[in-house]
Amino acid sequence: MVWCVAGFAAGSIPFALLIGRTHGIDIREHGSGNVGATNLGRVLGGRYFALCFTLDLSKGLAPTLSYGLVGGLVPLPAERWIETASWLLVMVCPVLGHMFSPLVGFKGGKGVATGLGGLLGVFPLLTLPGLAAAALWGLGVKTTRYVGLSSSLAAASLPAWAAVFVWLLDRSWATDWPAVAVCAVLGALVCVKHRGNLGRTLAGTEPRVGETKASRSDAPSGNAAAKDV
Repeated sequence: MVWCVAGFAAGSIPFALLIGRTHGIDIREHGSGNVGATNLGRVLGGRYFALCFTLDLSKGLAPTLSYGLVGGLVPLPAERWIETASWLLVMVCPVLGHMFSPLVGFKGGKGVATGLGGLLGVFPLLTLPGLAAAALWGLGVKTTRYVGLSSSLAAASLPAWAAVFVWLLDRSWATDWPAVAVCAVLGALVCVKHRGNLGRTLAGTEPRVGETKASRSDAPSGNAAAKDV
């Protein structure tokens, strides 16, 4: 329970908001209004996207990997499914903290970076699916320039990647089924959080990566700007 609370608290830190305030802005009042790395990058520039994405990723990675190391679970043992389930519970808490941060009125980002950090921390079982999904995300952004669409595709692929690597690592379904199930739930949650992006993509109103400031909206989230990561 202590680890879960600590993980949720770490995930709740709104790095996009804090970075924005160091530059004299409230990120919630600019771009899409979303407290995430993508909106921060659109408003302040690409290097701030990279900084915020890294910090958000660390919110998921640090508590998850720390729990695994302290508990002697690295690499993930295959003896009992309860050990897998407990580690996965700790992994999920920072993602929920990021998505529903009490520090910003139980609102937050879309969980992509923090979720990736958590996946990387469950070594090796979910590290590899996390990297595969990240590669798919990068390919999607490069080819479509839609962050929301790419994030949704990567999230939707997670349970399939988890199942593939359970097989490739020659592990037991009896102990690893919670990992596949959690990936399915997280993937679905990320897709739901991106439903507005997907709707605007279909309507042709979703901003693409690389648009100039003149083409962006600096209005709050009620306008048609995208809410992304």
